[in-house]
Amino acid sequence: MSSSVRRCAGFTLAEMLIAIVVIGVGLAGVLLAFQVTVKGSADPLVQRQLQAVAEGLLEEALSKPYTPQAGGGAGGCARDGFNDVDDYHGYAASGVCEINGSAVPGLSAYAVGVQVSAATLSGVATKRIQVTVTRGSDSLQLVGHRSGYGS
Repeated sequence: MSSSVRRCAGFTLAEMLIAIVVIGVGLAGVLLAFQVTVKGSADPLVQRQLQAVAEGLLEEALSKPYTPQAGGGAGGCARDGFNDVDDYHGYAASGVCEINGSAVPGLSAYAVGVQVSAATLSGVATKRIQVTVTRGSDSLQLVGHRSGYGS
């Protein structure tokens, strides 16, 4: 008579522990990557909003005449009375406003400031327009130059 030993198929305790460690390390790596992605997901939105506000205000100022015009200026957040580039100097608003002074909903946490100064760019007299937009600790600054050519 021959006696046969029946061996059960399955995992040993050592194999199970190794599998748990490997899966745990892999899961920790995935969760770390997920955390970094989620943490930074709001930042691009804020940066895009800062850029959009700054570009809009800079483009608005650059579209105005170079030479000072009679009148101009406005009160508070309104810019509809600005009729030349110099009118934007010292403009500051807490919150983002339309040109007529009405607040843009959802952008009250932003602050906007504009500085205009005389400059020379490649030997040409220009006005340097610096737009700064901030929201909390995030800030964006754009600079443009307006010359008197074609005004």
